Amino acid sequence: MDYTLLFVQVINGVQLGLLLFLVASGLTLVFGILDFVNLAHGSIYMIGAFICASLTFYLGNFLLAVLVALPLTGLVGYAIERFVARKLYEKDHLDHVLGTFGLILVLDTSAHLIWGPEGISVPLPLWLDGQVEIFEGAVIPTFRLLIIATGLGVAGGLVWLVNYTRLGMLIRAGASNRTMVSALGIDIKTLFALVFALGSMMAGLAGMLISPITEASIGMGGQIIITAFVVIIVGGIGSMKGAFIAAIIIGLIDTLGRAFLDSLFELVMSENAAETAAPAVSAMMIYILMAVILAVRPQGLFPPKVR
Repeated sequence: MDYTLLFVQVINGVQLGLLLFLVASGLTLVFGILDFVNLAHGSIYMIGAFICASLTFYLGNFLLAVLVALPLTGLVGYAIERFVARKLYEKDHLDHVLGTFGLILVLDTSAHLIWGPEGISVPLPLWLDGQVEIFEGAVIPTFRLLIIATGLGVAGGLVWLVNYTRLGMLIRAGASNRTMVSALGIDIKTLFALVFALGSMMAGLAGMLISPITEASIGMGGQIIITAFVVIIVGGIGSMKGAFIAAIIIGLIDTLGRAFLDSLFELVMSENAAETAAPAVSAMMIYILMAVILAVRPQGLFPPKVR
């Protein structure tokens, strides 16, 4: 086995997993705490990418664009919560699905009208557009290392926020008994709007970080939202720890499967058939994992503790 290639693919898998975590963390906050199914979460990921792309060309600096785009994406999320989600909280999950599916169409069409049908490639500054040699033969793009560092930093910050701050205490209390929290004088509507905006910022950040690798494009949130739901189901709905570990597992399964399954399949089939089958089977593996988890541990690997 080529261990250098294995190391590089593991790094790529961790990077993918951390991007998935950024999306899934916001989704699990909204789904697990507000009990709201937000299919449009992936569209917020797309909106964040487009806002950052525009600001990168306007400001001439990608990192500065990210810092400005984050609160703007949070404002988009706040507006969605105020005018769409809040009216659906008391409805059942089917209404959530129908309402947010309509919102996907609105956001995709709005992005088409504002930015046009073509994708936007986002340039990186020269110091991020290079490579780092970890050891002989193992070369990692600098920007991928930045994504990993950012994902780890955000994960640590979210764990601290939810578990060790007054705001986190209020969020957990509101999720458990919103009526009692309201009776104690806490503005539960504002609290939930802040949670929704925070989740939107996490999704937007993931879109901003992936856009220099791919591009900001219409409909880019469609696939990521499906995988993000798989992450929170495997990890445990409402669990930040579960979302993090499940995202890393799924990122590694997808990346390593695409890199090495074809070699394994070549032992029993032709090279062309193996190259065709490997990506499809790799994509299926995360759904097979989800099905197994639902069968043997439906609450997920790391369900949130009952407080």
